[in-house]
Amino acid sequence: MKKHIPNIITCCNLICGCIATYCAFHHGYQVAFLFILLGAFFDFFDGRTARALGVSGKLGLELDSLADCVTFGVAPSAMIFTLFNHVAYPSFMASEFFFRVMPFTAFLMAAFSALRLAKFNIDERQHMEFIGMPTPANAIFWGALISGSEEWLISPRFNAMFLFLFMILFCWLLVCEVPMFAFKSLSWKKDKPKCLYMGLTVLLLAGGAIMGYTCPEMGLYSGLCRAAAVSIGLYVVMSMVASFLPKNEE
Repeated sequence: MKKHIPNIITCCNLICGCIATYCAFHHGYQVAFLFILLGAFFDFFDGRTARALGVSGKLGLELDSLADCVTFGVAPSAMIFTLFNHVAYPSFMASEFFFRVMPFTAFLMAAFSALRLAKFNIDERQHMEFIGMPTPANAIFWGALISGSEEWLISPRFNAMFLFLFMILFCWLLVCEVPMFAFKSLSWKKDKPKCLYMGLTVLLLAGGAIMGYTCPEMGLYSGLCRAAAVSIGLYVVMSMVASFLPKNEE
């Protein structure tokens, strides 16, 4: 029974991804995002549980990638797909062709997420840091952005072309050759940028909670979601900057 515990946790991640996808297609962005977060919780513990029990194996690795592809690839793609059906379209795209075709471009995110996961499985460089944006961070960004800022995203200030270009940028970030933080170790001497990022994230979430609580138009949930989206953006920027800094090996 012991050897099946990590796989059960991984399957919980997969089920969360399926529920998140269903909710996303039915415009339930907030519930979808919560299940993406719950899936990330299970994803965090499945590998650690396997190592703690001494039952790591290839089956668990493959199952983990499949679950991640659903929770962190298909689910955010479904959220973007639904958003494309509600977002404003600029005048040069105001035709039946774009209304029908553009939503399906959202599944590029799922394809690039699968490619990212496949590369991770065979890349020996990613033991202590990621090369490219990890799929959970990408999914949390989109889940937080869409569920917390839907009114702004579907307003005339934003449109389908911006959404498409923004999505393409994140597809590239998933597979780019840019080192990004992995939090497998945290030492102030060796990992100052990571520690600084963690501190700034706490401040951002606290600030988002305060803004949401004090601003009834925004609400606590939206405030936290917007802070989480900014935090992921900060993660990308700080990772890129840190990749150019000299490494402290002491």
